[in-house]
Amino acid sequence: MVWMNGNFIKDEEAKISVWDHGLLYGDGIFEGIRIYNNKIFKLHEHVIRLFDSAIALRLDIPYTPEHISSVLEEGCRVYGQKEGYIRLVITRGVGTLGLDPDKCETPNVFMIFSTIQLYPKEYYEKGIPVVTAATRRPSSDVLDPRVKSLNYLNNIMAKIEAKQAGCMEAILLNKEGYVVECTADNIFVIRDGIIKTPDLSLGALGGITRATILEIAREEGLPFRETNLTRYDLYTADEIFMTGSGAELMPITAVDGRDIPYKKDGLTKRLHGKFVQKVNE
Repeated sequence: MVWMNGNFIKDEEAKISVWDHGLLYGDGIFEGIRIYNNKIFKLHEHVIRLFDSAIALRLDIPYTPEHISSVLEEGCRVYGQKEGYIRLVITRGVGTLGLDPDKCETPNVFMIFSTIQLYPKEYYEKGIPVVTAATRRPSSDVLDPRVKSLNYLNNIMAKIEAKQAGCMEAILLNKEGYVVECTADNIFVIRDGIIKTPDLSLGALGGITRATILEIAREEGLPFRETNLTRYDLYTADEIFMTGSGAELMPITAVDGRDIPYKKDGLTKRLHGKFVQKVNE
């Protein structure tokens, strides 16, 4: 099901012009949002991040945050599925073949209500191997990673490297060699009972699920740090997992051929259980 520029329509009726700057230049923003138990998870946080991205790109959303939220909630009811995934997209709109954003008069706003399954269910019990990509994450002075833009070519190039190596996921480093995140997910390392994740200043997106895991750590009194991590920290970790709205919480069991055994009684399993509990609540 699709909501587009004010109306619910059939997905086959949803069309974007070839002149849209979102298509021509990746000029736009998006959010990936989960539906659990017929309700939208972390709705407020997603909408705030959307409007923050729009402010950074000087992209004027033709609706208020309250209106976007109400449409998302209405769409969730109309969609009618207990579990689902929403892709909320805003493009600069129809313009010319030049870069000038002022040539785009009206942004396109649409929401896709569907399902998503990035990994087979059994992988959540046995984990996945990953590789570090040669593709580096652009630094914050090039494009701030906190802007969740439509330009995902950097991530796609790293994903290609992962698949060529026989893996489903890759880890991106920044130009200094510090760990940033996976192609579409944040990453966490556990060593000696301490939960560590790359600081956002290193080039990671401020993921909603990432923030939820840190929230759980605070509530459970678990020590955690947002810090610098290198590949050495990955290779010598007790546990590693990645988080995202699509992936939720996925264990990582090998990095560049170094095994990281998944512990069924480990902290990753405990955090996943607390995450599921928070979702249900």
